[in-house]
Amino acid sequence: MDHEAVFDCDYPDAERARRVERAVAVEVGDIEGDRTTASLERDGATLTVTVRAADLVALRAGCNTWLSLVSVAEDCGAARGAE
Repeated sequence: MDHEAVFDCDYPDAERARRVERAVAVEVGDIEGDRTTASLERDGATLTVTVRAADLVALRAGCNTWLSLVSVAEDCGAARGAE
């Protein structure tokens, strides 16, 4: 893959980062195509999302997908009182 975007998502504590990681980790490998891949890493309260793509159009689409997934996971945690 020729292109890469890395997003560091910082949370108030490691537990919140772990919940978001677990919510989106199930999608790794399931929504990837021939042109994009994604990986997750967590170090304490920081979740890192790395999107790799063969071209810029695929990179943009992959970034939109993964940032949306993280946002939904964050919102769901807030709705159930995790905030």
